[in-house]
Amino acid sequence: MKWTKQAEEALSRVPFFVRRRVRKRVEAEATRANAVEVTLDHVHTCRRRFLENMEDEVQGHRVEACFGSSGCPNRVLTDDGLAREIEKMLEGKRLKNFLKARVPGPLKLHHELRVSISDCPNACSRPQIVDLGMIAAVRPRINPKLCTGCAACVAKCKESAISLSDEGHGATLNASRCVSCGQCIRACPAAALEIDAQGYRVLLGGKLGRHPQLASELPGIYSKEEALEIVGECLEHYLRKNVEGERFGEILKRTGFGFLDEIRNG
Repeated sequence: MKWTKQAEEALSRVPFFVRRRVRKRVEAEATRANAVEVTLDHVHTCRRRFLENMEDEVQGHRVEACFGSSGCPNRVLTDDGLAREIEKMLEGKRLKNFLKARVPGPLKLHHELRVSISDCPNACSRPQIVDLGMIAAVRPRINPKLCTGCAACVAKCKESAISLSDEGHGATLNASRCVSCGQCIRACPAAALEIDAQGYRVLLGGKLGRHPQLASELPGIYSKEEALEIVGECLEHYLRKNVEGERFGEILKRTGFGFLDEIRNG
């Protein structure tokens, strides 16, 4: 549906993490009014309803993903159903009821437990600022027997994580610079760059608000099954330790990450 310039400007001032949802609600408001164009009046009407009935909007949890499944060229992994399985897991915990029993006063959107899954290290869905974040990852390994020293991988890597040795022994990888995007593997014409590990980087405890903080990344790359196990353990920890609906990052400040030691240590 077409939007007027004033309506688009008003939408741009909405916090990014609810902007997509607000757009849908405003367009629904315009449709109910039999309008062919979204105007500023529709935005204001929707805003009043939203503020008056915010608790109705709260679901208790929110699982978000970037647009990789629709054809992002940077996508690292094919869709393995991780988001759907996490959604199912969270639905089973009835987090809205849990939060209503913990939070003094009406629920707000910031009380929701948020999960974000990104298809590549560009992290369009901002996993660094949510309770549980996942970034698809492929860690490369160089096979020196196949490397021809063509430098295609060097040219492709935006992190300067790959270089050619002065001795002419082919490419070398600086693991501390690598973000596990997998682009170098695709670029290698000799198949000298192989997959060492693939799955997800896991970030925990990010949040915005009055005291924002970036999520802490667990070391390593985890398979889908391991990522789901981590989400399950985090969810149980969140339910056990939650005080008055606080964000997961606040809980981790008090408790640390020890509850995940068994998973992280294999």
